[in-house]
Amino acid sequence: MNSEQQKQQNKQTAACKISIIIPVLNEQSNLSQLSTFLQSVQQQGHEVIIVDGGSHDNSLMISHQITPQVIISKRGRARQMNNGAAIADGDVLLFLHADTFLPAEALSSITSLFREKHSQPKNLWGRFDVRLSNKRFVYRIIETMMNLRSCASSIATGDQAIFIEKNLFRFVQGYPEIALMEDIAISQQLKKIAKASCLKPKVITSSRRWETNGVVKTVLLMWRLRLYYYLGVAPDKLKRLYY
Repeated sequence: MNSEQQKQQNKQTAACKISIIIPVLNEQSNLSQLSTFLQSVQQQGHEVIIVDGGSHDNSLMISHQITPQVIISKRGRARQMNNGAAIADGDVLLFLHADTFLPAEALSSITSLFREKHSQPKNLWGRFDVRLSNKRFVYRIIETMMNLRSCASSIATGDQAIFIEKNLFRFVQGYPEIALMEDIAISQQLKKIAKASCLKPKVITSSRRWETNGVVKTVLLMWRLRLYYYLGVAPDKLKRLYY
């Protein structure tokens, strides 16, 4: 094999197709805001899969305008994400909440990691740093603590746009289909295999829960839920506490 053929083979080996999987339930407003970005993603050769859990607004109609890959699923974020992953054609699966916006360099950052994997084989998964949408200073403190904790512990949350190499996702058998904390649960499985890649470009996610329920109350609730989860409280009970 000559040098030009070797270069071409390396290029093909390092190619990375990303499947963005979005579980939705009555998210017409957020989907409309994501529409242009998601269409550009597909023009770059990546894939967008929207999994509707039974919306009764215009989410389904907007989803079909965004991508031909729209599936109907029983409600439940973990179940919806698993159903999307089951039909995904990408090398890497990126799970995106409908109220979270990826930075412009998100996909190229993942592609760079994928290329590094082929030069130094490793299991690939990770998440992005997060920025909350509210501009008040207290939210800068919250997001900074979230990012530091997540990177130190290799425990990621869904609003950090978790990405997982497809073969690794299948190896851990996907998200546990539990009522809440599915992101924590899969992180616990993945960190046994490899440390999370902590990408610094920031996804912007909605701060509406903090705004609606109050910053202190929401932070204390999150800590309480995590503690109860680690103590073995049933996810169904945690979901009732959360909502």
